[in-house]
Amino acid sequence: MSGRPRNFYNCAKCPAYCCSYPRIQTTRRDIRRLARYFGVAFEKARKKFTKKGEEKGERVLRHRKDHVYDSVCRFLDRDTRSCTVYEARPAICREYPGSTRCGYYDFLSFERRTQEDPEFIPSA
Repeated sequence: MSGRPRNFYNCAKCPAYCCSYPRIQTTRRDIRRLARYFGVAFEKARKKFTKKGEEKGERVLRHRKDHVYDSVCRFLDRDTRSCTVYEARPAICREYPGSTRCGYYDFLSFERRTQEDPEFIPSA
């Protein structure tokens, strides 16, 4: 038995709700990781993949239009609903949801059972 706690969510069954958060914060380390992943300079990665956030000095991932949510992280594959830079994803994405449960997944599972539709996605 491993020492890791069991997760009570399955990201593969979610339409990537967390990727629709408008403030997906990045650190300098995250930007360096993305720069390395794409083989570009830090400054180019910073400008291309992030933008200024609400807080002073904050950088957040850029978004693009989406057919499920209004907008999502630029690195989300909108068809498969999976991360296209999974190996280089920011720390905040690596840590999410921060516990063995995901509140959105619990909500989504409840709605799918209630609607008797395993593909149901609540309107944004």
